[in-house]
Amino acid sequence: MLSSRVAFILAALITLWPGQALAASGATGPLERRLAAWPDWSLPAPLSRPGRSDLRYPDWFSGAWWVHSLEEGSGEPIPAYPVRFLRDDRGAVVGDRAFNATQVGDALLGGQLLSVANDPANPNRQLALLRGDLELESTVIGRRSQPEPAAMARENKQEFLADELTLQVLHGPGGARISRVETLSRYSFVAGTPGHELIRGEQWQATYPSPEQGLVAQASGGHHLWLLLSRSP
Repeated sequence: MLSSRVAFILAALITLWPGQALAASGATGPLERRLAAWPDWSLPAPLSRPGRSDLRYPDWFSGAWWVHSLEEGSGEPIPAYPVRFLRDDRGAVVGDRAFNATQVGDALLGGQLLSVANDPANPNRQLALLRGDLELESTVIGRRSQPEPAAMARENKQEFLADELTLQVLHGPGGARISRVETLSRYSFVAGTPGHELIRGEQWQATYPSPEQGLVAQASGGHHLWLLLSRSP
């Protein structure tokens, strides 16, 4: 049985996001236009190569959160999991990618995930070890966010969009399988008393075949999730 706190958060989540509410706002920038095209996504996407720079989040992401999520078309919520966002050596807020990926994997894979490690030379590359002698190599190869976190701080904006295209290589006994996954996220900060803030959001995710089959590709599958991040004590 769900705890009263989790049940309340999930009820609030469903109330706050009826259908495509967040995606329905004016399609003025490239990411809004990308959302307006969902689910008919294709590559190339309006993304830039990230180099060795990480995705920077608004200041209001800093700290630890519990994530509660629900996938469209599913009556069962995904088990809640913790995530955290830290400041790098330049003071920018970035996700703790290995920690966050481990928590998501534990929630979704039910013990199949063994570990996740960051590439110390590239924050956009991680290696996950899974049961069955499998290794999943993930590298962000495209990214766009809007507005820039620095501009958000100056203008006190409370909504943030980020889109990342990831190359995934699954190594296993039968050889390697290659695919590309695009994840577009939209977040809005909900003011609250200190220690009780919320971030609400949606995520749209599409899968594409290997780039060996061509850089131009049509999405072969998709997921749409509602998210609610509650500040962790």
